[in-house]
Amino acid sequence: MRSPFPLARRTVVATAAVAVALPLLPSGPSAAAGDDRGALQAAFADAAERHGVPESVLLGVSYLQSRWDGHGGAPSVTGGYGPMHLTDAATALAEQAEEAEEAGQAGENGEHLAHGHADPRGDDARAPLDPEPAAYAAYAAPRADELPAASNTLAHAAELTGLAPDELRTAEAANIRGGAALLADAQRDLGRPASDDPADWYGAVAAYAGADSREAAEVFADDVYDVINSGAQHVTSTGQRVTLRPSAVTPDTSAADAIGLPSRPRNPDVECPRTVSCEWLPAPYQDLGDGDYGNHDQADRPRSQPVETIVIHDTEATWDTTLDLVQDPTYVSWHYSLRSSDGHIAQHVATEDVGWHAGNWFTNASSIGLEHEGFLTDPDAWYTEAMYRTSARLVRYLAHRYDIPLDRAHILGHDNVQGPVDANVPGMHTDPGPYWDWAHYFDLLGAPFRPTAGPEGGLVTIAPDYATHTPGFTDCGADGEPCAPHGSSAVRLRTAPDPEAPLVSDPGTHPGGGASSDGVNDVGARATAGQRFAVAGREGDWTAIWYLGQRAWFHNPADAPTAVHARGWVVTGRDGAETIPVYGRAYPEAAAYPEGVPVQSVVPLSYTIPADQEYAVGMRTESRYYWAVTFDPAQHTVVRGEAYYQIQLGHRVAYVRAADVELRRSER
Repeated sequence: MRSPFPLARRTVVATAAVAVALPLLPSGPSAAAGDDRGALQAAFADAAERHGVPESVLLGVSYLQSRWDGHGGAPSVTGGYGPMHLTDAATALAEQAEEAEEAGQAGENGEHLAHGHADPRGDDARAPLDPEPAAYAAYAAPRADELPAASNTLAHAAELTGLAPDELRTAEAANIRGGAALLADAQRDLGRPASDDPADWYGAVAAYAGADSREAAEVFADDVYDVINSGAQHVTSTGQRVTLRPSAVTPDTSAADAIGLPSRPRNPDVECPRTVSCEWLPAPYQDLGDGDYGNHDQADRPRSQPVETIVIHDTEATWDTTLDLVQDPTYVSWHYSLRSSDGHIAQHVATEDVGWHAGNWFTNASSIGLEHEGFLTDPDAWYTEAMYRTSARLVRYLAHRYDIPLDRAHILGHDNVQGPVDANVPGMHTDPGPYWDWAHYFDLLGAPFRPTAGPEGGLVTIAPDYATHTPGFTDCGADGEPCAPHGSSAVRLRTAPDPEAPLVSDPGTHPGGGASSDGVNDVGARATAGQRFAVAGREGDWTAIWYLGQRAWFHNPADAPTAVHARGWVVTGRDGAETIPVYGRAYPEAAAYPEGVPVQSVVPLSYTIPADQEYAVGMRTESRYYWAVTFDPAQHTVVRGEAYYQIQLGHRVAYVRAADVELRRSER
């Protein structure tokens, strides 16, 4: 049978110039529905009329700032409040300082980057890498008198409107009025007349960004007008329904000239689309002596080996800490960092080279790593619309360049990367976590999660409605304490079609028989938006999937579905086999290694997968091992062997030898 899987060939929110990172708090908005679901829409119409701003411009700016969400009055990473992200960083710092100290925030920053339990290289041919760089120091928030003017737009809005600062921070209608007043004031400052035509407001929109360069300001303005042209609709965390109807607008981009921001030429080394703000900030490739070097490996991809996946991380560190770490030659590396406040991108490693980021050497050698500034327990402050949008543009650019399909088998979360061997599985990372909005991200990628079959398709794609799906998690703050109600991309998996049934077990992440939990970092009983699984049964409002060798049930009612039907390819065990061996990495067989390259072990993970179960196939790939243990890349070797399939084993992917399985269509 000929395989259908050929071997792989494989902006800115307000205060963009101000990377004022506030302490992390485990706070979040309430998910309870509002009493008047049209009140927020009416507030935009009222504010637009009151201040003479086109309603579409006001809605477009707010969408880029917050997706129209007030986030329960909690400030963003740069001290912005409400749907219009009016900044009052001094107040935010004062309010959070004591709580952050009690929560031990300073000691938690950098947890992901600095000392995760998994070796970021994931290559057991070398001594484990466990860096503790100087950059991993307690984060000190800036003093109020150190904050730049752009971090205090709320005070100016108070002057313009006569509204009290506290009202602007906490009342969404007042906050929207404040944002409209700022836009109207920016239009006057630029010498532009008030106008009913949205095309005349490009300069004011660009100025609203508070950017430190013309490029960054224009990225923000272009995004706003993209939203105006394409339209948008969203249900906020309080149940408010807001709609921006599409309208064809060609803005007068020359209006940005009067802002007077400097223009910065782009470094020729960056590999970014022109539609994002991007700089080159290289990670050091440095010989440290005694056979040691850092902090990545030079390579010649895709000529030497394919780039098959893109790995989405969050940093669990602030922007400044992130940049300090990646420039430390004794530390690890990734290809790109993305800033929360405005989506600005810094590239550190050429995409032809191999970064040390995923904790699995097979994945590292065939992937590109994107680190997003943020903390997975506080998505509203850090996972900004600006960052989602520039990240999606970067991923589209890279996917086109390296022929990477836009699906969840190829666009992985760090939490989807498997441990290379059993000992690594419990310590693998859990970012970007259950609050990363995968459905919105793939909408921005132009690859939305849609049904591709009817009930007979044999597969399902997980696709809960992010805004209304609130499964509930714990451990965002103190251990065992519930996280604030929040939308989520993740569905919870149980042993029976019953909400009281135990969660399915994951012997890899919970060795010794420990039970899965609803902890925000526990991936043992979780499936996430975009992942595809083989259907193992249906009963009433429940659907079962094959998951880690067992039948796992999730609630999937017809009136509020959490998955869509799909079809595709699956693998099952060959006739006569009792189990399917699964691997954390696709390494070649012993006979494939040339002289001088030590044979790497090929040991299955300890999961027991009965041969009659089916698992969705993500890709077919040749086995490879990148032998790179010397500073001189001329001595590096790529060893190739037999074919493997990548499968969706559980929340994480895994690999099976093509020789061990049968490939078939999923249709029933």
